[in-house]
Amino acid sequence: MQTTDYYLIEDLLTDEHKLIRNSVKKWVEKRIKPTIDNYAQNHKFPEFIFKEMGELGIFGSFIPEKYGGLGFDQISYGLMMQELELGDSGVRSTASVQSSLVMYPIFEFGSEKQKMKYLPKLASGEFVGCFGLTEPNHGSDPGAMESRIVKKDGYYLLNGTKMWITNSPIADIAVVWAKDENGIVKGVIVEKGMKGFSAPEIMNKWSLRASITGELVFNDVKIPEENILPNISGLKGPMMCLNSARYGIAWGAIGAAIDCYSTALQYSSERKQFNKPINSFQLNQKKLAEMLTEITKAQLLAWRLGVLKNENRATPAQISMAKRNNVEIALKIARESRQMLGAMGIVGDYPIMRHMMNLESVITYEGTHDIHLLITGVDITGNQAFK
Repeated sequence: MQTTDYYLIEDLLTDEHKLIRNSVKKWVEKRIKPTIDNYAQNHKFPEFIFKEMGELGIFGSFIPEKYGGLGFDQISYGLMMQELELGDSGVRSTASVQSSLVMYPIFEFGSEKQKMKYLPKLASGEFVGCFGLTEPNHGSDPGAMESRIVKKDGYYLLNGTKMWITNSPIADIAVVWAKDENGIVKGVIVEKGMKGFSAPEIMNKWSLRASITGELVFNDVKIPEENILPNISGLKGPMMCLNSARYGIAWGAIGAAIDCYSTALQYSSERKQFNKPINSFQLNQKKLAEMLTEITKAQLLAWRLGVLKNENRATPAQISMAKRNNVEIALKIARESRQMLGAMGIVGDYPIMRHMMNLESVITYEGTHDIHLLITGVDITGNQAFK
């Protein structure tokens, strides 16, 4: 029974879900899989994906059609992220940032003018967006951010630095979070070309090499009042964005796990040692059985979370549990799959090592593995461990 849908989750999906998933799957098979290793090996970003993902409706798929989205449900969004990460975590990261960290806050917290100005262009891929929260000195503790926004006569003045920002060197706009004079976190839309704003690229990464990452540097950047997100104050805003992104990651990691498992299964059926396929040996069958079990558990976790998201009942702690679990199992599956391929597991002819190195970033960003454990811990006990 060679399938990664061991519990027949397909039966839980609508025809629309399947159509959406399959359209993204076909694009990944045609446009990502044949080229992504070359981009990763050369530390280059495949810029063609923005226009093509925009044409597929991947960006902000859950945003209403009025603003350029498709009005899809959360399970559709999750399935898209799964198929994108089956291709590469960096490709999924690009879509996650554009959708959950840029389009989502503008839709949820922005003015009507802001929505109409930015969302359609972000949805089509004409505009590239990025999200500025993490700083050089503040990752897991965003409340300690040092970026400041000060009100002046008719504008705001923004100063600070953000770090590890996906898409930043090529972004047309950045949704940035900074504290005002009263220490209240505000969201602002910073546009490329504003004086004092730069976004240098971070190079020499061993992970997410086909994703473009950089800083956001603000030196007395004048922000028009109309670029402030009017309908949110405090850390609740960026945390809501992260919850949307973490949900997508919970689905995306399954894609990476499936690609590694499928590669190991295929290779082990063809590779012979001691006159028989290596998947006939007990230890390799144990590895494959455990991989598929964890994939199945992750699929059920993501699907149920998607149902709760559609019903507006998913809690941040539930999202944290799914993000942490699914990325952890994907990373373990990548490592076990690499071992099954032996030396062949490290070369670009197979996707496993690339997935493994990518997942080393995914397990850290959007909330580290340990922080997500503590989020579950405080939900269980009521006792805060990291404050």
